[in-house]
Amino acid sequence: MKLEKVLIANRGEIALRVLRACRQLGLATVAVHSTADRDLMHVKLADESICIGPPAPKDSYLNIPSIIAAAESSGASAIHPGYGFLSESADFAEMVEKSGFIFIGPTADTIRLMGDKVSAKKAMQKAGVPCVPGSAGALGDDIAENKRLAAKIGYPIIIKAAGGGGGRGMRVVRKEEELEQSIALTKREADMFFNNPSVYMEKFLENPRHIEFQVLSDGQGHAVYLGERDCSMQRRNQKVLEEAPAPFITAEQRKAIGSRCAKACVDIGYRGAGTFEFLYENGEFYFIEMNTRVQVEHPVTEMITGVDIVREMISVCAGNPLSVKQSDIKVQGHAFECRINAEDPKTFIPSPGTIKWLHVPGGPGVRWDSHVYQGYKVPPYYDSLVGKLIVHDDTRELARLRMLEALDELVLEGIKTNIPLHKDLLTDPAEIRGGASIHYLEKKLEEQAEKEKAAAAKPKA
Repeated sequence: MKLEKVLIANRGEIALRVLRACRQLGLATVAVHSTADRDLMHVKLADESICIGPPAPKDSYLNIPSIIAAAESSGASAIHPGYGFLSESADFAEMVEKSGFIFIGPTADTIRLMGDKVSAKKAMQKAGVPCVPGSAGALGDDIAENKRLAAKIGYPIIIKAAGGGGGRGMRVVRKEEELEQSIALTKREADMFFNNPSVYMEKFLENPRHIEFQVLSDGQGHAVYLGERDCSMQRRNQKVLEEAPAPFITAEQRKAIGSRCAKACVDIGYRGAGTFEFLYENGEFYFIEMNTRVQVEHPVTEMITGVDIVREMISVCAGNPLSVKQSDIKVQGHAFECRINAEDPKTFIPSPGTIKWLHVPGGPGVRWDSHVYQGYKVPPYYDSLVGKLIVHDDTRELARLRMLEALDELVLEGIKTNIPLHKDLLTDPAEIRGGASIHYLEKKLEEQAEKEKAAAAKPKA
């Protein structure tokens, strides 16, 4: 089928990002939306729009029959899933292809392969990608064998759901006597959340960084890596602040790991944009998972390479070869991305409501990816992300200062946002140095909460 019209099966900033890429490629667009999202920016800008259900995601953005029906009635030739929702659903990808549409992403088989952490790890080991020491596959019921394996790996270890994600289905075990119960509990949790009770075991790294490599592959034997990102500033396993390139990662390390990631894409016949996620500790990389979709933080990579990841993703899924070779990819300067959420900056409670005043920062090297506008009502039904502020400059320090300036200029009145948290982070000595671990932000917030609690309890003079 020739790619002429794309249905965007998502909402918010990524839906608008996909729409812009489609327009640059001369493609018509169809926006699907819930009843709560009829005023979204991309819905207003799309060539066509179709309501697919009420606000609850299960009745709209996760409703596969409704999305397929919208594609059929609009005459769309392809469906772009964005990120989140159905973007990594092999069943959805399969249904899209079986219904005669192009799925803008990997094949269903590839999504299944990489969505199961056990099979993904086996595929990466075969391709020479370094992995965290752990079980060769899913754990069996022989507790004596599991104890022997844990002792061989060395405590602490972590039990993970094979079909897990989003920080669920994980349990750290520090002593042998905790192992049996931890495996049983994680299996139950995995079955409940992911409909897959399989779990596996890995070495638990105490203070790693989260480093990920962006790849593009055309499924025709060609793949490139676009450098790496540092996404270690996290709260409850959710990324808050990202940057590229990652501090203290050398060009030699970038080439060694990136080339293996590209090779792995060729080996598994990968098509589209993808991200290899690693834990990094003591100079070593350990593969943890592959995201078979475009990432929230893709703009920082676009800023340092000049490659339009979303446009390239659409192009290769239409059957075109990659438009770039590895020799074309040059990492230039440094970029940061702040995820701006509609939430209380201290309690992190979501803050839906009407944006009464909006002022967006500008100037060289400043980018604002967002679906919101003055007068827009942030609904309470979805993720609290309202925009991504991205900056680029020649050096990391100049980019950090540029981000602080941009955050000072950004005004979002009518709702609470986490802008104060980002300002605090970007002036934190650990962030100024770079290279903080994935646990740093969580510990920082806990310490701040304890200080505030102590101050409140202190008798007033």
